[in-house]
Amino acid sequence: MRAGKKPKKAGAGNMKQQMAQMQAVQRQMEQLQSEISEMETTATSGGGAVSVTVNGDKEIKSITLQPEVVDPDDIEMLQDLIMTAVNEAMRQMDEISSGEMSKLTSGLGLPPGLL
Repeated sequence: MRAGKKPKKAGAGNMKQQMAQMQAVQRQMEQLQSEISEMETTATSGGGAVSVTVNGDKEIKSITLQPEVVDPDDIEMLQDLIMTAVNEAMRQMDEISSGEMSKLTSGLGLPPGLL
């Protein structure tokens, strides 16, 4: 090494490359989150008597009830059917979201659940 020259820091260029890669992944994640927000999934219960649609932001977009499921003498059954359909729609959206995110992050070598 010549006098007055500082030794190169090991990995300095690699660190810049990693930062650029992480910024690119962050942009991709933001785009993917936007796409997921637009997605919808529908779940049913009671053999299709109750139908619930949720979006990627986990907002209920619609609830459809078949007339035969509305029994004023059995409100509890209707409540259970609605709750079952909502919970299933939310579970499906979680699954869709996780699957889409894992496609993006699978090559990063990060521990599961980190992002």
